[in-house]
Amino acid sequence: MQNNFIIDNNNTNKRLDVFLLEQSQDITRSAIKNDIDNGNVLVNNKNVKSGYKLKLNDKIFWQHEVKQIADLTPQNIDIEIVFENENVIVVNKPKGMVVHAGNGHKDNTLVNALLYKQVSLSSVNGTFRPGIVHRLDKDTSGLMLVAKNDLSHVNLANQIKEKICHRDYVAIVCGSIKEDSGVIDTYIARDKKDRTKFSVSKSSEGKRAITHFKVLERFKGFMLVSFSLQTGRTHQIRVHTKYMGCYILGDNVYGPKKQQFNICGQLLIANHIEFFEPKTQEKLTFDVPYTDEFNEILEKIRKMNN
Repeated sequence: MQNNFIIDNNNTNKRLDVFLLEQSQDITRSAIKNDIDNGNVLVNNKNVKSGYKLKLNDKIFWQHEVKQIADLTPQNIDIEIVFENENVIVVNKPKGMVVHAGNGHKDNTLVNALLYKQVSLSSVNGTFRPGIVHRLDKDTSGLMLVAKNDLSHVNLANQIKEKICHRDYVAIVCGSIKEDSGVIDTYIARDKKDRTKFSVSKSSEGKRAITHFKVLERFKGFMLVSFSLQTGRTHQIRVHTKYMGCYILGDNVYGPKKQQFNICGQLLIANHIEFFEPKTQEKLTFDVPYTDEFNEILEKIRKMNN
């Protein structure tokens, strides 16, 4: 993308980066700074700094290099879009779907499905994860935010970082705990014995992870539990459930290999999300119902307890 500007009286004395930010619809300030630092912005055919104060009749040449999406194949995969506007998509990701390309996964991902719909996606997280603000494990279903441009991506990521975006989950948990509600506050790091897993660690070795939980129903050997994330570490809910001496039904990574009901993958649903629309700042709230599989197993457990 190339642009040429000549500074008029309305824009004199403005910082260069501020002026360029005003001219762009979906380019972040950090991306503009990178363009300036990398020599992609010239003022009167010279390199200047981001804080350069513009003068009348200054001639600006700006070449912004748009990151290209990696060689990923658009695929006609059915996905449920709960909400969409020009800035954000809210998707109800099904259980069993990988979010983005990675080791062993280049096809049949959420990104492949989004590319088929020919929607614009942000480039903040690189070419293999366009639009992906946060992720869900393969076998965790539920609500996810997808950014359609870089400004929205940065805004949504900051909402998650600043605890403005609220994400709630529900799970069928095997085992029992005394407390009806509480907060799990630990540090989590990659497991030393199995690098595909994570575990509670010392503060010096891991990242802080905070999960709020509430027991919704109790059964003999099972619980229906809601979780609310204050932080977003990989496998956080699954690791914290194990830390409480329990495991999520179907999770044969943090639970036993053989489990009741022969379920493949944890019964964990991201069933509620609350955030502010990146541009208008309107508060948006979305909920999804339990999946058919989740309801079926829950009813079997209820009948077992009658």
